[in-house]
Amino acid sequence: MARYRHTEVSTAHPAWPQRGLWALAWGLAVAAMLHFLWTTYWKYAPQDAAAYGMFWTRRAWLWTHVGGGAVTALLGPMQFVGRLRIAYPRLHQWTGRVYLCAMLVACTGAAGLIVTSLGGRAFQIAFAATALAWLVTALKGYTAIRQGRTQVHRRWMIRNYIVTLAPVAFRLALQVPGVMALANPAVLIPTLLWLSWALPLLVYELGTAATRWARRAPSPQGDPA
Repeated sequence: MARYRHTEVSTAHPAWPQRGLWALAWGLAVAAMLHFLWTTYWKYAPQDAAAYGMFWTRRAWLWTHVGGGAVTALLGPMQFVGRLRIAYPRLHQWTGRVYLCAMLVACTGAAGLIVTSLGGRAFQIAFAATALAWLVTALKGYTAIRQGRTQVHRRWMIRNYIVTLAPVAFRLALQVPGVMALANPAVLIPTLLWLSWALPLLVYELGTAATRWARRAPSPQGDPA
């Protein structure tokens, strides 16, 4: 396998208000992720059929999925810390490899849960689409860094981590008062699964497009009289 050099490309920093909004968004996402992992662990830590519900006979697949997903969720934020990435590039590379391997473990668990699911075809398709989006964004990011396209790699891995947080968004959506009364669960649950990653990705793409447009827009001082 060909070796590659990880290099950082210096780019202009966004304005402080924009950086503050991004920092706030990341902070809230990480806090929600940590809370999700904590509650998930304590929910399934007791080896009790009542706690597992429909997952009791499939708990090996469940823990494979949750275990791998937990590693990716925990390693993800440190991969986006610029100073750490620049100061310790080898650490960034190795944690990135662990991240991808853990993601593959989680996807293996997801495949087992999908195949054995009794939730219906719509649920299986929605769950499979989430796993596919996870794999595709990771493959794009991995291919980009192998080609030395650092900034493209970074953008794809942001997308990948957004999909990583899809279970967090899904669980938060379920806790919104009255949301379960909006439709039949057979329709609502698959819909929320799709939205848990597709909607955040759309927001990210719109935000990225707006940032690029703002950078290209001429400054008021440069406008002709």
